[in-house]
Amino acid sequence: MFSKITGYFAIVASALFVAIGVMISYEVVMRYVFLAPTSWTEEMARFFLIWAVYMSAAHLLHKRELISITVVQDRMSPRWRLASEFLTLIWIAAFSVVAVCYGVVTVNESIQIGRKTASMLSVPQWLTEISIPIGFALLFVQCLVEARGLLRDGHPKGNVDRNWEDTI
Repeated sequence: MFSKITGYFAIVASALFVAIGVMISYEVVMRYVFLAPTSWTEEMARFFLIWAVYMSAAHLLHKRELISITVVQDRMSPRWRLASEFLTLIWIAAFSVVAVCYGVVTVNESIQIGRKTASMLSVPQWLTEISIPIGFALLFVQCLVEARGLLRDGHPKGNVDRNWEDTI
């Protein structure tokens, strides 16, 4: 069920990536064709990018599409591969807790002092900063879901039949 929720977040993140492409294309046309650059595209594209990355991380974990180094893991026995994947999930979960804690502190600080972006739009900084605790909270819960699945199923998720020679 939770993986379905993170899937919806990933769809929104995909839409944000498309919107970034449209905004940047619009800026290029305005700047180089009409010689009238905009004041909002760069900041909004950055804003969308930050949100898209953090919103999609949990879904990428579920799909096992996060960046990983598999040279050693591919040569492990299924039991060691399971242990390695479980320890990786624990490590990601622990890091997620730290990111959520520090992210909440940063967001609260930004709200209290009224921090804004140093741009013409002067957007409240917490609007981008809050993506960190939200994204890492989603990632933390997804780690728990995936760890439970590992323990229940007794084998690692993903393509375990991949050979080193197939990746060359």
